Amino acid sequence: MTITRRTILMSATASAGLLAAPFVRRADAQAAEFTYKFANNQPLTHPSNIRSAEAAAAILEQSGGRVDIQIFPSNQLGADTDVLGQLRAGGVEFFLLSPLILSTLVPNASINGIGFAFPGYDAVWKAMDGDLGAYARGQIEAAGLVVMDAIWDNGFRQITTSTKPIETPADLEGFKIRVPVSPLWTSMFTAFGSAPASINFAEVYSALQTGIVDGQENPLSILKVAKLWEVQKYCSVTNHMWDGFWLLGNRRAWAALPEDLQQIVATNFNAAGVNQRADLATLNASLRAELEAEGFTFNEPDPAPFEAKLREAGFYAEWKGTYGDEAWAILESAVGRTLA
Repeated sequence: MTITRRTILMSATASAGLLAAPFVRRADAQAAEFTYKFANNQPLTHPSNIRSAEAAAAILEQSGGRVDIQIFPSNQLGADTDVLGQLRAGGVEFFLLSPLILSTLVPNASINGIGFAFPGYDAVWKAMDGDLGAYARGQIEAAGLVVMDAIWDNGFRQITTSTKPIETPADLEGFKIRVPVSPLWTSMFTAFGSAPASINFAEVYSALQTGIVDGQENPLSILKVAKLWEVQKYCSVTNHMWDGFWLLGNRRAWAALPEDLQQIVATNFNAAGVNQRADLATLNASLRAELEAEGFTFNEPDPAPFEAKLREAGFYAEWKGTYGDEAWAILESAVGRTLA
């Protein structure tokens, strides 16, 4: 399939029928031997849900109706940290989650989020499809979860504000910024002298709207689908970290699937992840112009002073100690340079 913005939008419309009412089981689900829940925090039209819906349909067909994956987008089953608990308990069978939020359970899963580690996507995929991704998956499996091989893309993160553009590290001093519920995010913005507030994504819009925080940071695709231009004015293209989504599974539910069904599920989910990466690349090529049309004012600060500030504040040395020498060596080898 050739991916264009038009095909993505058409896929979103087609997927709406599968996702609009996930609590209503399809007629063919009555015969399913395995009916599993798949949760995520992405809006309905995000490429993650488009590709998830396609994968679920393929799994149902290729399994002969034996495996029915019901998708619950937009935090419908609860905030990320709540759903992670449900996944571990078996109330949810599959969950698409940022490794930085997963770090509340698997501390070293967040190592890909080290500030300014990756210069671009070539470095990201080389690392995450290689030794760094393999290391992270090993950590996740050791914590008792199943994880698919291909990590999905969330994107390089940018800072948005309602008050001023971020041009230098000094602009972040005292700045009230929403960050996800993850120690790494809190640590990084504390190193900048900011006032980070850990807030689940489902509450971000209202937190910005009511002034609980003055800004947030997310990839451009999230700014688009969450309509954050309605409550933010400036977007500073900092590329301060790259984030993805691991597709996690409950171990007992996975073990209940016969090997042939495991293969069908894994093959389709991993293919969906790779396709979702391409979708994000297509969207990102046009998103800046679209967001400018909606009212965002963009600027591109030099990343070097931000990285220098983190080094001066001891951020890299702190996290090298937290992750350990083995993990840090894998990270530095993956990105091809010394960070600490």
